[in-house]
Amino acid sequence: MKRIGLIVKKSVFSWRATVAGLAGGMLLIANASAQDCGLCAKQVVINSELATCFLDQYDQIAKASSDAIVVDLSSCASRGIVEALPSPNKAPAEPDMQFIVSRPQLACLKKQLEAPGVVLDPSATIELDSCK
Repeated sequence: MKRIGLIVKKSVFSWRATVAGLAGGMLLIANASAQDCGLCAKQVVINSELATCFLDQYDQIAKASSDAIVVDLSSCASRGIVEALPSPNKAPAEPDMQFIVSRPQLACLKKQLEAPGVVLDPSATIELDSCK
């Protein structure tokens, strides 16, 4: 009878250790994925039209439950308006309509787009790691 009690105590102890180890491992993975998002953009090319749309949708985008947030601005682009021809010297970079950012990068993008005097037209490249 003592032997069965000893086995039960050992199995309960190992079960608790296993659960604690798994929980700790998951926290480490979640923390690492939030800081080192391999799919996240390092920079975003955006213009004033997309920036306005992003800021209008920011509260909804920020509600995402994951650490890697998909931003889709493809519904924001105007249709049927002919853009001016680019200058022959240097064509402006094409704006990013879809990109993935981490939660800190999302806040950084919002902060940079709301900065006074930011020039977004014809397009601007926003560095997302500059808000650290």
